[in-house]
Amino acid sequence: MRILIVGETYYPGSNGQAAFTIRLAEGLADQGHQVMVMVPGARLAVSEENIHGVRVFRLPAISIGLFHPETYMALPAPWLVAQVIDSFHPDVVHIQDHYPTARAVVSLARRRKLPIVGTNHFLPENVLPYFNFVPLNQSTKVWILWQTMRNVYRHARIITTPTETAARILREQKLGSPVHPISCGVDTTRFRPLPDLDRAAVRRKYGLHPDRALILYVGRLDGEKRIDLLIHALHLLRRSDVHLCITGKGALGGALTSLTHRLHLDEQVTFTGYVPAEELPSLLNSADLFAMPSPQELQSIATLEAMATGRPILAANARALPELVAHGVNGYLFRPDDPQDAALWMARLLDERDRWPAMGQASLERARAHSLENTIRSYCEVYRTLIDGRVFVPHPATERSLTT
Repeated sequence: MRILIVGETYYPGSNGQAAFTIRLAEGLADQGHQVMVMVPGARLAVSEENIHGVRVFRLPAISIGLFHPETYMALPAPWLVAQVIDSFHPDVVHIQDHYPTARAVVSLARRRKLPIVGTNHFLPENVLPYFNFVPLNQSTKVWILWQTMRNVYRHARIITTPTETAARILREQKLGSPVHPISCGVDTTRFRPLPDLDRAAVRRKYGLHPDRALILYVGRLDGEKRIDLLIHALHLLRRSDVHLCITGKGALGGALTSLTHRLHLDEQVTFTGYVPAEELPSLLNSADLFAMPSPQELQSIATLEAMATGRPILAANARALPELVAHGVNGYLFRPDDPQDAALWMARLLDERDRWPAMGQASLERARAHSLENTIRSYCEVYRTLIDGRVFVPHPATERSLTT
């Protein structure tokens, strides 16, 4: 098959959508499919390169770092989009968002009668903080944001999203096309327990305490992730036997560092900055626990990766995180946006060191149902059904992953 994948972010993006798009594209290419990814570039010129078997076409774009440092917007170039589509001859178009690049491709794909798949990673709540300057009430902003998404996704014949929670949210939007949950997947060949790892050496590399219980967060340092809640919870805990490691980059890095200093937690909180993907399995295996405080996760690839390495999880009881974390089984859930409740369950986890192996094993078993292999298989079937004009029926492995 010839598959054109379109969105606003790819290499070197560090967000969840970029991670999913990269793994999907490379997984499809590994199976022998012809894959092109079209995204905005980081300069005012066209560029094309081959990355791990995937043709990556970058449109001329400008930075809109005012909203987010990783964000670029493609300049209007419908003739260029048409030229790429006509030269690549895709069998199917797979959009990852509803922003300008995907909007332009959908317009062309419709005229050429190409089947369109839409995967949604979007929630209005995740982008509302960037529109505080707009003088409208929140409900109006939410409606407008959903409407901009509907205007694009209503042209997709099949819509996918990572979890059943996310699928329910989309079905409420009455997009007019079937919505199917397909996990973002996790590469269980890379993210796995490493029993022979020199954990002390990894901790030394990142300046982490060698003996304290280590809680790790991996992800963007942006407002909707609520990393500040973890720092406040640690402050409320008032224990010296725990160390918090915050890994990633984002707009709030400086503010979170300042908060840590104000709360006199510099000796207990370490900011590693961005850690290359190839080093994440070792860092995860050096941690005792993993924390995801975000109340707006449609799945959380970072949490899946931590589970695949056998970590117990502390997570917000919100959106799709309870589909990954069974309270008391492979970790604990706390009330979202409540640092006191987070501190309570953090203390509970720290006091149950003897349960960590069983919780980690439960995480590992739940993660296996979300293997990247299952995800690639499901998307291949989505594409084939559209090309053949059949009805998509989810693979049994996908259905099991949603009820694990």
